[in-house]
Amino acid sequence: MRKILLLLLISAAVLHLQAQLPPTLPWTDTPSPKYEVRATWLTVVMGLDWPTTSNQEAQRQQLLTMLDQLRQAGINTVLVQARVRATTIYPSALEPWDGGFSGKPGVAPSYDPLQFCIDECHKRGMECHAWVVTIPVGKWNKIGAQQLRKKKPKLVKRIGEDAFLDPENPETATYLADVCREIVHNYDVDGLHLDYIRYPEQWKIRVSRPKGREYITSIVRAISQAVKSEKPWVKLSCSPVGKHDNLTRYSAGGWNARTAVCQDAQEWLRLGLMDQLYPMMYFQGDNFYPFAIDWQERSYGRTVVPGLGIYFLDPSEGPWTLDMVERQMNVVRQLGMGHCYFRTRFFTDNVKGIYDFGQRFDATPALIPPMIWAGQPAPTAPASLQLKGNRLSWTEATNRSGHSYLLYNVYASEDYPVDISRAENLVATHLTATSLDVPCGNLNYAVTAMDRYGQESPSAQLLVNAGPEYSVPLIAKSDGRPIALPAKGAVMDADFVIVEDMKGQALATRPYTAVLDVSTLPDGLFQLRSLGRKGRTHRIGFFAKKSQR
Repeated sequence: MRKILLLLLISAAVLHLQAQLPPTLPWTDTPSPKYEVRATWLTVVMGLDWPTTSNQEAQRQQLLTMLDQLRQAGINTVLVQARVRATTIYPSALEPWDGGFSGKPGVAPSYDPLQFCIDECHKRGMECHAWVVTIPVGKWNKIGAQQLRKKKPKLVKRIGEDAFLDPENPETATYLADVCREIVHNYDVDGLHLDYIRYPEQWKIRVSRPKGREYITSIVRAISQAVKSEKPWVKLSCSPVGKHDNLTRYSAGGWNARTAVCQDAQEWLRLGLMDQLYPMMYFQGDNFYPFAIDWQERSYGRTVVPGLGIYFLDPSEGPWTLDMVERQMNVVRQLGMGHCYFRTRFFTDNVKGIYDFGQRFDATPALIPPMIWAGQPAPTAPASLQLKGNRLSWTEATNRSGHSYLLYNVYASEDYPVDISRAENLVATHLTATSLDVPCGNLNYAVTAMDRYGQESPSAQLLVNAGPEYSVPLIAKSDGRPIALPAKGAVMDADFVIVEDMKGQALATRPYTAVLDVSTLPDGLFQLRSLGRKGRTHRIGFFAKKSQR
């Protein structure tokens, strides 16, 4: 409870401070982390986000333009609607084509939109997750529901003009697991994202709420087993109702995930059935902040990414102002949660300046939080890192998690060794090649390998620039007696010297005097770094210590 009150006070302070800022001043209150999901829902139904044209070449170009915009704004995860309403945007042996691409339901376009989206996301260093609408199967007489009723007549229930899979029929779990297995088997998706994995709001739930949760959880369990048996690194996620349940001091107002629609999403995290959640938190004030804290406090070490209702920025949709979204994004970043935009077109159309703000807010790249719960070993470090002209290259690392596919991240800094824990040092992520063209200059470089679980290797480091005042590194040997340090010269302001091992771990800090006492150090090879008055460091050389026997 103290944490809830503290965050509400922080939110109020943020609002007050932001009101005093000039409208053009970038918002830099919350430091950008190295690990953060920055996502968007790419909606296909009715062409809400894509495609908005019947020309299939124009459709492809439209997606390329949109993905370029997303990449430029720091987005690293695209949730593309792959199963719409028992119709698909890929060739399926189970369900018919959606009509959004060819213009006619059941008719294939000239290309595979899902494969195209995956390929283009990966070219831009972004993850692509297949978004699957589960229980709703569209209008009763539309092609998706019609064909499904013919194949599975006992599986589909009618409510008004709409059709739904019966969550209480055990065959629903089997059928949806088969749909998800087909996607994961045939496509190199990074994630499988479930939507409407709950009782529909129109459904009159006649069983007890615990029994209802049991039915929905059995569907989730079947899908999880199907996905993980195919590719265990594929992230399984869902978009639950934005409020999990009533809190001690805050009511969900009758609409929540666990009680209202039997969607026990926090339990799915605890049981290991889900890797990520994207709760649809399209609210403000007390309907947002306390519930965001609740999601994070019950994340069980998994990744929770609040979905932000930026569609309310559109004057035709709602009354939100940009500062409302800014405040939410800063607070959820403080909670370590990331953010997901609903929907993509409102973001790329820069409604009320949301795209401009997103670019500033996510100005530095971020990696997806690793799936450490999978218990897989990290890859080995790349080797033979070198720079020829402006081409940085390295040799492949070894993946120790049972899959040969590896990605690479590149870091750069004026300091050496390059600190790979700092987000601002990331210059390229999710590379499939073992080389990168970099600007000519005096930066030092580091490269890490990353497996499909998001686990990083140790870094390969390359010294390009040791600093203007140290053209020749000190090389010294000691048998335990003090070693001479180089003169500081006229430009050097260092008061201290840091002794590090060859992995960059600091072992000792000493005053920068004429000689360095090494008597308390173990035998080995070490590097020396100066520490200036402004906190900047430079490597000044190496020394070896070998005690006399």
